[in-house]
Amino acid sequence: MTKPLTIADLKSLAQRRVPKMFFDYADSGAWTEQTYRANESDFSKIGLRQRVLVDMTNRTLETTMVGQKVSMPVALAPTGMTGMQHADGEMLAAQAAEEAGVPFTLSTMSICSIEDVASVTTKPFWFQLYVMKDKDFVLNLINRAKAAKCSALVLTADLQILGQRHKDLRNGLSAPPKFTPKHIWQMATRPFWCLDMLQTKRRSFGNIVGHAKNVSDLSSLSSWTAEQFDPQLSWADVAWIKEQWGGPLIIKGICDVEDAKAAADTGADAIIVSNHGGRQLDGAPSSISMLPSIVDAVGDKIEIHLDSGIRSGQDVLKAVALGAKGTYIGRPFLYGLGAMGKEGVSLALSILRKEMDVTMALCGKRDIKDVNSSIIAGRQ
Repeated sequence: MTKPLTIADLKSLAQRRVPKMFFDYADSGAWTEQTYRANESDFSKIGLRQRVLVDMTNRTLETTMVGQKVSMPVALAPTGMTGMQHADGEMLAAQAAEEAGVPFTLSTMSICSIEDVASVTTKPFWFQLYVMKDKDFVLNLINRAKAAKCSALVLTADLQILGQRHKDLRNGLSAPPKFTPKHIWQMATRPFWCLDMLQTKRRSFGNIVGHAKNVSDLSSLSSWTAEQFDPQLSWADVAWIKEQWGGPLIIKGICDVEDAKAAADTGADAIIVSNHGGRQLDGAPSSISMLPSIVDAVGDKIEIHLDSGIRSGQDVLKAVALGAKGTYIGRPFLYGLGAMGKEGVSLALSILRKEMDVTMALCGKRDIKDVNSSIIAGRQ
């Protein structure tokens, strides 16, 4: 195949290289996947204003997210089991993000540990925190992130319990994978993935194995979340987390105006308008459809970011135009990683950068910091 030109091209390559259970994990939503589909399709409903005969030279996408300089308003989102898309996946993705000048966010449920990622990077990355019932373990995670010099903590608020994802249940998803005939067949038909995976020792949840106590079963993501994730997590807990962390705090999973107001009142540095990529509450509105009302409600009180549904640089630009200070990509970088390893993540970021840059120019803007709703059709 010729060099991939789009995120969709990378997705096709990843599907051919990654075992079905892990590709489906990255590519699935909850229940009917209505919200998963809406996250993408609602971006396509937003039109752009074409402007002509304006100076398009000296363009820049450089901006900041939570006060940190970024080469474009894009961060790699925290994604569970990234190291099952490609061997040592989190480490490779973090390196690609560092080289591209954008933040990498490591998931609590990663395959490579905080220390693994720190060992192969030279600049601070971000850490995403799930709150467990075992608060000693939560504090240990925070302290490990501090020791690794992580420069922002992303608190996920929308996964106190796990939404039902039919594909994962049917596939019998686990890390490391089970060795049933079905799973052996899935892996045997992906020989390059297997060869890479045989060369790494990282095949389970690196932030948990050897660190958590009294955990009965780590073979299944669903059993871990059911046993350890704290369904009593509340706004009152944010103050404790903020105090323990002491640095920039971002709250991920806000998809309602009232929740946005509550998040702003916590003193957090930013919120991420997100429905977990359509993987939690099926039937929830798309992230991009909720962005304008959330910006109107709290945009003057807290920095606003967005994830869920971004598949192109144009999508990033639309989110910025509607008030997002930054965006996060999950599936696009996972497709790149699954398709081509570190090179694929770099290519995914390059694709988004070029699409954003060209689109910004054709909308008559030269600086991403000047992009606003005036580039949206019908909003001038």
